Amino acid sequence: MLQMTDMKPKNLTVLTGDRPTGKLHLGHFVGSIQNRLKLQDEADKAFYMIADVQALTDNADNPDKVRNNVLEVALDNLACGIDPAKTTMFIQSQVPEIAELTIFFLNLVTLARLKRNPTVKSEMQQKGFGEDVPAGFLMYPVSQASDILSFKANMIPVGEDQKPMIEQTNEIADTFNRLYSEVFAHVTHKLGDTARLIGIDGNAKMSKSLDNGIYLSDSREEIERKVMLMYTDPTHIRVEDPGHVEGNVVFAYLDIFDEKKDEVAELKAQYEKGGLGDVVIKKRLIDVLESVIAPIRERREYIAKDPKAVMEILENGTEKARKVAAETLREVRQAMKIDYF
Repeated sequence: MLQMTDMKPKNLTVLTGDRPTGKLHLGHFVGSIQNRLKLQDEADKAFYMIADVQALTDNADNPDKVRNNVLEVALDNLACGIDPAKTTMFIQSQVPEIAELTIFFLNLVTLARLKRNPTVKSEMQQKGFGEDVPAGFLMYPVSQASDILSFKANMIPVGEDQKPMIEQTNEIADTFNRLYSEVFAHVTHKLGDTARLIGIDGNAKMSKSLDNGIYLSDSREEIERKVMLMYTDPTHIRVEDPGHVEGNVVFAYLDIFDEKKDEVAELKAQYEKGGLGDVVIKKRLIDVLESVIAPIRERREYIAKDPKAVMEILENGTEKARKVAAETLREVRQAMKIDYF
């Protein structure tokens, strides 16, 4: 039997997005961007959102950071191959219908349920929030549900850590449909081939906030520096010492990015036996990552020469997105019996 994540919904509508808090890294690439590229060719409709409102939930005191990174994440996506002719690219704050739907949805979820969301709990811990967590940050899952359902998206390419958000989106949609009328369809998710990419420091997740990432705009020199810092095996002191592959970040990356799987398997066997130094495998990884990132970096540098054109893409996409969201809100108000005029 097919899993829900393997089934293509009828009238496939895809929505994905990024918080503009910094340039995007390889974790974004394998976790979501690769699926964005596939799905924009398969979908009936595809939307890409720059989630500046959500970025402000933990950056309210630094609006310049959010504003400046709107262009950066747009550049990263365009450089990877997102096509504005296939994917409507828009800025979240410029579609006020999303905020209106968020207000309605807040009546459909409890504070206790928000606190139980594992993604929110993990990010609160990572950011050092206790009971002083900003209310907007705690309501992140409701905001995300509004992002998705404003466009009636039914397929969301996500990383492993975002699955609880999709589950809560469906809970909210189901509650709305039960209380009012059937406006929203079930939302499915699509994981990347690599659900979660570990950071160069061996942490469980590559993250902008943890500063443990390799970015899609990194120069070769920066890639070399970061790979040489990678965690390998602390017991592998001399070349002749047997090494451990499990938990070794360099081999984890080679497994994902090196297309020559047979050679990687041979290197693993040699490393475990002894006689293969860390520098050798790191140099190989540098070349592999450069082959992935260099074309993206070069396209990015070219597109970045005309930032006005990029902002025009976002402006045009936002206008299209507003029309779609406005129609959804018309249906929502009618279902809630608040369509007075």
